[in-house]
Amino acid sequence: MDQRVEVGGLRVAEELHRFVEDEALPGSGVEPAAFWDGLGAIVRDLAPRNRELLARRDELQASLDGWHREHPGTPDPDAYAGFLREIGYLLDEPADVAVTTSDVDDEVARLAGPQLVVPLLNARFATNAVNARWGSLYDALYGSDVVPQEGDLAPGQGYNRARGDEVIARGRALLDAHFALATGSHVDATAYAVDDDGLAVTVDGAVVRLADPAQLVGHRGSRDAPEGVVLKHHGLHVEIQVDAEHAIGSTDRAGVKDLLVESAVSTIMDLEDSVAAVDAADKVLGYRNWLHLMSGTLAEEVTKGGTTFTRSMNADRTCTSPSGEEVTLRGRSLLFIRQVGHLMTTDAVLDADGQEVPEGILDAVVTALGSLADLQGRTERANSLTGSMYVVKPKMHGPDEVAFAVELFGRVEQLLGMTPLSIKVGIMDEERRTTLNLKACIEQARERLAFINTGFLDRTGDEIHTSMQAGPVVRKGAMKSEGWIAAYEDLNVDIGLESGLLGRAQIGKGMWAAPDSLAAMYEAKIGHPKAGASCAWVPSPTAATVHALHYHQVDVRARQEELRDGGRRADRSQLLHVPLGDPTTWSDEDRQQEIDNNLQSLLGYVVRWVDAGVGCSKVPDITGEALMEDRATCRISAQHVANWLLHGVVDADQVEQTLRRMAEVVDGQNSADPTYLPMAPAFDGDAFAAARELVLGGLDQPAGYTEPILHRRRAEQKTHQKENAS
Repeated sequence: MDQRVEVGGLRVAEELHRFVEDEALPGSGVEPAAFWDGLGAIVRDLAPRNRELLARRDELQASLDGWHREHPGTPDPDAYAGFLREIGYLLDEPADVAVTTSDVDDEVARLAGPQLVVPLLNARFATNAVNARWGSLYDALYGSDVVPQEGDLAPGQGYNRARGDEVIARGRALLDAHFALATGSHVDATAYAVDDDGLAVTVDGAVVRLADPAQLVGHRGSRDAPEGVVLKHHGLHVEIQVDAEHAIGSTDRAGVKDLLVESAVSTIMDLEDSVAAVDAADKVLGYRNWLHLMSGTLAEEVTKGGTTFTRSMNADRTCTSPSGEEVTLRGRSLLFIRQVGHLMTTDAVLDADGQEVPEGILDAVVTALGSLADLQGRTERANSLTGSMYVVKPKMHGPDEVAFAVELFGRVEQLLGMTPLSIKVGIMDEERRTTLNLKACIEQARERLAFINTGFLDRTGDEIHTSMQAGPVVRKGAMKSEGWIAAYEDLNVDIGLESGLLGRAQIGKGMWAAPDSLAAMYEAKIGHPKAGASCAWVPSPTAATVHALHYHQVDVRARQEELRDGGRRADRSQLLHVPLGDPTTWSDEDRQQEIDNNLQSLLGYVVRWVDAGVGCSKVPDITGEALMEDRATCRISAQHVANWLLHGVVDADQVEQTLRRMAEVVDGQNSADPTYLPMAPAFDGDAFAAARELVLGGLDQPAGYTEPILHRRRAEQKTHQKENAS
């Protein structure tokens, strides 16, 4: 039996209690007794309210299910909207909302750029992400498919000079496009220097200047032969790195060895969808990593090529301005933390009645305690320069749930002696009731709001579950073409801008899910800044460097001003279109192909979650392409098959046989992993059972979420592993 400590009217897992008392509280100025008493008071006051909000979700879903059973098929728009208003699902929109958030760092308020999302339980990933503020353009292009990988440009075993020359040419094209010379081209540059008149570039024996001299930020090394020249465009920096003795620099006419590109301006450290945290040990691992990030001390041993070294958080970068003053540039990505939503509870803390406490309450208190190291200046690597903590709050359903989160953060600030309103809130617009009432949600958080973001995947999962009883939904691949999607993406930006987010908060877009297909990302993801997004999610530091190029190509602030002044591009009625399909147009092959795709994806993700505790990873799809999967993609797959089962598009026997056949496919895809536990031929493991339950029990899962089943099955698997080890 787990050991617990009784304190503050709570029963706290010994491991969590020890972490808080021995690691998080010392130096904070918060006394242990006050901390535990305060946490106990918050739990007593707010846990019942949390449960009421979840009961309201269930009540609304029951009403929706009943209405759709009585009105099957595509609903009459007026009748449907009237019903939603009657039950309090669709609310009147506030007339005027003005976000007043203050003390917001430039990375959130003013800089547009890529945003990483990283599982916080993995210290190596977290360290790589915080250091991804700067990325090598040459490495990103050479090592990815952005530069074609066939023929003369194939990477090969050693360095391919032709490929390298192509990378260098693309770097010069970037400089010409965004840091143009008054005359001539960077392609013909033979030397870079700095003098009293600014940047001096030697081209064809003559010295030429930047067309916009103000783009020069400074230099590193000597002025006559600098090691680096730092330039700025659209608020983002690019450093021309010069070293004629370097392997690459020696092949370059000007001795340029690389272009260092400001890349991941911000990063979300995730305690939610991308992690498998099911007990006190898992939670403490995440909390400890956050504490070390806020203390600036996170480090991880890395082994490469037989060599082991310690990777730690980067220091800030410096250069010398044209006037001779030292300029400091942030060396690390600005960090948000994504806590869990309102749904889940955790046995890391039990209340006086022995009930698990809401996990979101525990996250709010303990991560804020960790952030005190940064806010109080007890850090080796500062995160916020304005005294703010940035929290992303996911999976909230409507303004009442946003108001609850805002109240919770206020209580946390009081408990920890934080400056009021120092906890800034990010709202994930990923549930249907939030989308429909987004302006009212923003109003509830108007003093704290620092971020809104669309989450197409979770939003699709909620769309399916909310309208589950209406009829069979379209095929998964067709969902992106449905009218509600475009309206959803556009309205998120438009409502954010009209509510005053420009210059105060981020407006974000979702993840690129294919980390090995960056050429396709480079072609497609420019659509996000063009849509008015000041940040968009990328799956790796390399992808961040590639995506950073889009923010040089698009002036996001100008685009946001244009959109703000142009008014809304859609109205809320377009969000109410239920994405139903016509089964008569689907052949037997279509139906089988659809559930093959869904169930292979589901099993490939769930087997790693349950058996290995991996919450986000590259999972091969049915064609073998590696895609980033997390609980949101799992939610769609499970809900889609559950919907087709409900409406007779497929039957239970077909689903069972497909689950078994796809389990064999997933086993084959993981056969090279010596730690992998095959699902076939017995099909009696925790992972297979979880996948089956997610589908067959999909109608009964709250909002179609996967967490309750995955957490329970993972906890059971951890118990089995402990029993087997002993």
